Amino acid sequence: MKKLIFGILFLVLLVMVGHVPTMARADVDVHIGIGLPLPIVFAAPPSLVVVPETYVYVVPDIEVDLFFYDGWWWRPWQGRWYRSRHYNSGWFYYQRVPSFYGWIRPGWRDYYRHHRWRGHRWNYHRIPHHEVERNWRDWERSRHWERQQTWGVQGLRHPERSQPQHREEGPQYRKGKGPTRGITATKGKP
Repeated sequence: MKKLIFGILFLVLLVMVGHVPTMARADVDVHIGIGLPLPIVFAAPPSLVVVPETYVYVVPDIEVDLFFYDGWWWRPWQGRWYRSRHYNSGWFYYQRVPSFYGWIRPGWRDYYRHHRWRGHRWNYHRIPHHEVERNWRDWERSRHWERQQTWGVQGLRHPERSQPQHREEGPQYRKGKGPTRGITATKGKP
């Protein structure tokens, strides 16, 4: 009887340590090719600023790029683009660079910090996220920002609208130069 008890204890000990050669161990290892971006934690819902000469809104006071355009929140992460209906969750992979990104000047963050846009004083207006989400479509249709002192940029002359009327239009590409900025794009699906 003692041999049976010691044998059972020995087997239990081996199973617990994991050295039983006859026991098969199954490990589950899930790899997803496209990871979702890390969440951005906000102490309070963000305020946005409209990027001059566009109807693209940006959250300027965080270290990552977070845009609002055409009813979607957009963010690049690890070389890919993601979009969501919410600024803080629900991100989905977007298979290409969004069309609006061709209208964003590479130095926009410095322009924001220095209150300057194309050599002019930029008196930007902070807008609560819920106002942007509720009004973006009407503001674009009515050309709200052109009528509001041209996006808050003093002395900015803007004779023609620099972005397409239709959401399906994207930036033009010049051979070898990447996206052009400040020109009207031709039609094409995103």
